[in-house]
Amino acid sequence: EAFDRTKKRIEAAGCRYLPLRLNAANADRRKEGLDQMAEAMGGAGFRVLMHSLAFGTLKPYVAQSEEEAISQANMEMTLDVMAHSLVYWTQECLARGLIGRGTRILAMTSSGSTRVVPNYGAVSAAKAALESHVRQLAYELAPLGITVNAIRAGVTNTPALRKIPGNERLIEGALERNPSGRLTTPEDVAGFVALLAKPGYGADWLTGNVLGLDGGEEIAG
Repeated sequence: EAFDRTKKRIEAAGCRYLPLRLNAANADRRKEGLDQMAEAMGGAGFRVLMHSLAFGTLKPYVAQSEEEAISQANMEMTLDVMAHSLVYWTQECLARGLIGRGTRILAMTSSGSTRVVPNYGAVSAAKAALESHVRQLAYELAPLGITVNAIRAGVTNTPALRKIPGNERLIEGALERNPSGRLTTPEDVAGFVALLAKPGYGADWLTGNVLGLDGGEEIAG
């Protein structure tokens, strides 16, 4: 239903909607998907390349049994999907001419990159790695006129958040300390992305950063 609503909004704006159901961390599927995109776009490139993959293992590092603790496979999968895949998507898009001068590459991070949250260790490591990849890509792509930044949104009540054990406490804590008196919403993030996507306004000179979008939640934490 959410995809159907999104499709209607995109087409109402006079744009084409091309949904691809694939494992974004699988090299073969990534190449197949990008080939479809390149064909559909007819030589055009992306104004925005948005990396927002929320799929990882939520287990403690240390537990009573081996089965309850995170495994090497769990750790490697989480970092590959939520961090390293940004590099691979960027490489593939660049090779196909799908990104170029004026493209904004954006990746979704979280305050978990610097904070401890129960059972969030692997995802926290992935977010820290993601921010490192953003800095390196920003450095290497700056001569091409491509900007790369991470968006650190505040606590947002989404299906992904609700999969984190203890998410109720995260929501309550964010509401208590946020001076704006509410949680961050998906619409807040979408509006910020739209602002960054506009040419000019100094956004061409904004790269290699972790951009906080949280109504003051982090400064009050």
